[in-house]
Amino acid sequence: MPPPVFRFAPSPNGYLHLGHAYSALLNFDLARQAKGRFLLRIEDIDATRCRPEFEAAIYEDLDWLGLSWETPVRRQSGHFSDYREAVEKLSSRNLIYPAFESRAEIARLVAEHETTSPWPRDPDGAPLYPGTAKSLSAEARRQLIDQGAPYALRLDMEAALTRASGLSWTEHGAGPDGETGTVAARPQAWGDVILARKETPTSYHLSVVIDDALQGVTDVVRGQDLFWSTSVHRLLQSLLGIPEPAYRHHRLMLDSSGQKLAKSTRSTALRELRGEGATPADIRRLVGFP
Repeated sequence: MPPPVFRFAPSPNGYLHLGHAYSALLNFDLARQAKGRFLLRIEDIDATRCRPEFEAAIYEDLDWLGLSWETPVRRQSGHFSDYREAVEKLSSRNLIYPAFESRAEIARLVAEHETTSPWPRDPDGAPLYPGTAKSLSAEARRQLIDQGAPYALRLDMEAALTRASGLSWTEHGAGPDGETGTVAARPQAWGDVILARKETPTSYHLSVVIDDALQGVTDVVRGQDLFWSTSVHRLLQSLLGIPEPAYRHHRLMLDSSGQKLAKSTRSTALRELRGEGATPADIRRLVGFP
């Protein structure tokens, strides 16, 4: 049997905080205990937010924590061809369609719908796609694309579920409400998710599934905030004929107000704690490791 493969996959769109430290240390410790491999992956598909200085800081912070990883490190921005291939495979089966509404137009459509009743939302609280692009003719789509209109490539969830229904996964950790063991996947809760955009041939959901498969990741250990995303990932794995890894979702690190630590709220970065005199052993204690 080949050794198990774990990975830590941050985005270089800010500095790492204690939540990242917990996830990285957990993956590293589990890999070491299982005599497995530990990979670092840089999820840098968002060219507008990802910066070289944040990527450099990731390597510096993880090295300071005492982690080591295999090289070369996979950077998603260098593998767009892998994601295009997956998009083309799904497109050839009529499972993807272009949607041309802007974010502002989608917000307006949702507001219009909600004048009469609440519009359904995904597990993250975002409204499901309310547009009608799926009903456009092939000629109308072609004309819009030829005119240079921006678009997002969305998964036709209804069509996809006719190809892959009754999906589940084995949860070795726990979901936000304590879900564990065999968990029924509910990809329909996400609606017609975006898999790629005109300017970026992938999305988080698509690239993470492709990367894990190509890198031979056997154990996905990540935060509970991504628990229900696994439903979409199981669907894509089934549609693309790629292996299902084992899943283990872990607790989130919370701030004093009970909110999860996040780059967007400028949670205290590891580099700041280091500058204040914290040691790697202090960080391990702060996140609950012995």
